[in-house]
Amino acid sequence: MSAPAGELLALDRAAQDLLFRAARTANAFTDEPVDEEQVRAIHDLVRNGPTAMNAQPLRVLLLRSAPARARLLPYLSSGNRDKTASAPLTAVLAADVDWHDRLPELFPHRPGARDWFTGDPAGREAQARFNAALQIGYLLVGVRAAGLAAGPMAGFDAAGVEREFFPDGRHRVLLLMNIGRPAPDAWRERLPRLDYAEVVGTL
Repeated sequence: MSAPAGELLALDRAAQDLLFRAARTANAFTDEPVDEEQVRAIHDLVRNGPTAMNAQPLRVLLLRSAPARARLLPYLSSGNRDKTASAPLTAVLAADVDWHDRLPELFPHRPGARDWFTGDPAGREAQARFNAALQIGYLLVGVRAAGLAAGPMAGFDAAGVEREFFPDGRHRVLLLMNIGRPAPDAWRERLPRLDYAEVVGTL
């Protein structure tokens, strides 16, 4: 008889539950603040997640104050406004389309790597979005690793948020994420997940 799946992982059961099984998308938060040290600790952990060519295009703008979040609210879908207004912290997650400028520093064993993307703005943006999306996934798990809950949101006017917060034109906003301690009524029932045989094939 094979061992239960959870016993085949190097991560202990409590950590597995914290990051995945017991973790949920939060829709309501307490008013307990998320301090700078917590966010720094999360970043220090998740910045080690792999990306293509060690690209690190994700840029995170933290909206802590009520006035800052008030600037964001008009660009949100109606279902996202109240929970964002009451969250202790909202992160605007964007991809820097000029990420290639850092390749001489981040990918030094290929000195000409930056030049591959200089004349290809469409390819550069595609890579920015792809790698920033990977980093966002790591960030979400990192928030859970800190004992916090994340409430990622895609219902917003991305172009409007970019004009409001990134007027330089070099950032593409991909996702918003409320972060904090979950309120007692933070969760909906967990939705179904696909089984292994529906996801994984073998040749």
